[in-house]
Amino acid sequence: MQEAEQNNYPQQIAADILGKSAFVVVAAGRGGRAGQGLPKQYRTVSGKMLLTHTLNAIQRHSKDAIIIPVIHPNDVDLYEKATENLSESLSENFSGLASPVFGGTERQESVFLGLQAIKTINSDCQYVFVHDAARPFVTADIILSLCDGLSTGKTKGVIPTIAVVDTLVRSDQGANILMDNVPREQLHQVQTPQAFDFKTLYAAHTTHQHRMDFTDDASVLRAEGFEVSLCRGSIHNIKITTPQDFIQAEMMMMQQLGDIRTGQGYDVHRFKNGDHLWLCGIKIDHDKALRGHSDADVGLHALTDALLSSISDGDIGSHFPPSDKQWRGASSAVFLSHAAKRINDIGGMIAHVAVTLICEAPKIATYSLKMRQRIADILQIDIKRVSVQATTTEKLGFTGRGEGIAASATATVRLPWDRT
Repeated sequence: MQEAEQNNYPQQIAADILGKSAFVVVAAGRGGRAGQGLPKQYRTVSGKMLLTHTLNAIQRHSKDAIIIPVIHPNDVDLYEKATENLSESLSENFSGLASPVFGGTERQESVFLGLQAIKTINSDCQYVFVHDAARPFVTADIILSLCDGLSTGKTKGVIPTIAVVDTLVRSDQGANILMDNVPREQLHQVQTPQAFDFKTLYAAHTTHQHRMDFTDDASVLRAEGFEVSLCRGSIHNIKITTPQDFIQAEMMMMQQLGDIRTGQGYDVHRFKNGDHLWLCGIKIDHDKALRGHSDADVGLHALTDALLSSISDGDIGSHFPPSDKQWRGASSAVFLSHAAKRINDIGGMIAHVAVTLICEAPKIATYSLKMRQRIADILQIDIKRVSVQATTTEKLGFTGRGEGIAASATATVRLPWDRT
């Protein structure tokens, strides 16, 4: 028992600190060095915006902390898109995601505006973590180390760093001729999140709010004479800045999502009298309808089961019991969206889905492209990752006799290695 309590001690410290903390996520920059186009925090890596990855990572490792995004006033639509497919626990059940705050022209100004928002939202906040939106690979170990440093009470700030391992040299003014080596023994690369006593950092920013030459928040605190402690960062906690960084981030994300799972689903619905039916999210005029408790979309039902199967999470009936009256006549898009969020909630991504509709009528070819697009929209993935096919049974069996429609579906998902 004593050993178990000792092993849990860092987690207990972190839980106590994070319960009194807020995260300021700086996402107001324009990201010019990342190349032309969208600001880098809204560019996609592995199918999701960079900011989405970062917010999800913070929430997974800091469930009790308030999260305050600081964004550019011109990016409201982009921010809404980045947060509409966050993990279910962050976007719906987790109350800690605050409304975004508009930032300033410089990073320091944006951080100060975020700190001001904390005073309004939670006047009892004791600690603040300031994090770059362009660092999506923050780890639980970094958060634990920061919390451990703050818990000692000996410092007002803790920052993660990694030692410089490459040889450093100084060049001439034209940067073409080697002058001399620079000693690296006491040099460190600084990362975020950086953690501080909230009142101390707020006071330091208030004092220096008109000075915009600080490169990070530890520098602001140091300008007031406070010591800042170092803790161990991670070589994986990269800041994505250049086009090459995006390539590296894509590779790192795929390595993290190396647990590849395949799920399968199958469903059948019989015909009834009617003038239309729903297949793969598309309304089709037909001389018969499909019988079911919801809208009886056999294609989306099979696909929902395939997604749930891929993460061993029951089936559509266990999540949406037919006995529950609230699902009577419900759109099956609700079921499919729920299954996608279950995957997203554990840090996974949907790599590919395929639906095969088995029927004599209606003819599917006319609608297949619209079906693919509708499924892609519900799952928030590229249409290239969606396949919809159709076949008949050559007049054999119940589908051949025109008694109903069957659907078979498969789903391939990628999960983090640390998920079961």
